[in-house]
Amino acid sequence: MLLRAMIAEGYGDARTLERRVRNMEAWLAKPELLGADPDAEYAAVIEIDLADINQPIVCAPNDPDDARLLSEVQGDQVDEVFIGSCMTNIGHFRAAGELLEAHGAPVSTRMWICPPTRMDEHQLMEEGYYAIFGRAGARTEMPGCSLCMGNQARVAPKSTVLSTSTRNFPNRLGEGANVYLTSAELAAVGALLGKLPTPEEYLEYASKIDSMADDIYRYMNFDQVVAFQKLAADGKRIAATIIDQVA
Repeated sequence: MLLRAMIAEGYGDARTLERRVRNMEAWLAKPELLGADPDAEYAAVIEIDLADINQPIVCAPNDPDDARLLSEVQGDQVDEVFIGSCMTNIGHFRAAGELLEAHGAPVSTRMWICPPTRMDEHQLMEEGYYAIFGRAGARTEMPGCSLCMGNQARVAPKSTVLSTSTRNFPNRLGEGANVYLTSAELAAVGALLGKLPTPEEYLEYASKIDSMADDIYRYMNFDQVVAFQKLAADGKRIAATIIDQVA
């Protein structure tokens, strides 16, 4: 649905996109999953019991490999919060929005919101979340990488930041900034409190999200969006005409 909508909007090469669509349709008709060989050998086998994880895990400044329990870093002051990058889906923005709607605007924390795509941005606007972000005083960025790559904006020098991005290498988000990698939900709570919460504080805030999970964590299903249905139908006709002409 999405690829054919892209064809209708003139994105890229129609034949290439349509070829990909047809390969996808063929796979969906007869899916085959990749699997390991029966005699495959592994360098290591790591088993993690998720039942043992009872609090958020963060990556501490400034190393994405420095993973710590929230209780190990609780109380650290938070100056800025970035919710964005390709690691966030629309549900994360809804969750942050619901927390802000329920508890008001951050008092001392600067907040950045940047959906990964224009489609996410459009849907969040349609659902009213941009109004919530605006009332909370958040700065909304043009969809894309933004602070994650430091190529659209930068946090204040030497600030402490909660970020939902993929990396927290030194100076990536801002000069001398100390950056924790966290979930969007934890980032929103940190923005409200102006600090990294205790696990108990976090779970108290997150209880509202749990009760609304089915509504919040809905993915972008393009086949259910009328605008994409119409575009995809146009794209299919366009691609078929081009392929027929080539043939």
